[in-house]
Amino acid sequence: MNQMIKNIDKKTVVTLKEEVSYQKGQVVSKTLAQNDAVSVTLFAFDQGEEISTHESGGDAFVTCLDGVGEITIDGEKFELHEGESIVMPAKHPHAVYGKEQFKMLLVVIF
Repeated sequence: MNQMIKNIDKKTVVTLKEEVSYQKGQVVSKTLAQNDAVSVTLFAFDQGEEISTHESGGDAFVTCLDGVGEITIDGEKFELHEGESIVMPAKHPHAVYGKEQFKMLLVVIF
């Protein structure tokens, strides 16, 4: 079953970075859509929090919405600031770390 956009108001202008909140010592996520073809998720990383190295079956497009994050792909580190994006290729090891508090939009295409 194809799932539509959820957890966000329709026909309403929203600021994505305001749709997910920082929580001390945590990585917070909010799923906006998920099916066999695509996954769209907002994340808020407290400073120093991370998602450890893993691989995904799809290309993962990350856009920084707030703060500074560090993306590691195949052992190479990239720093993302608000408004910047990067693609983490499918089946390549990658990790995400909050150098500061960091919010991102993750779109994975399978």
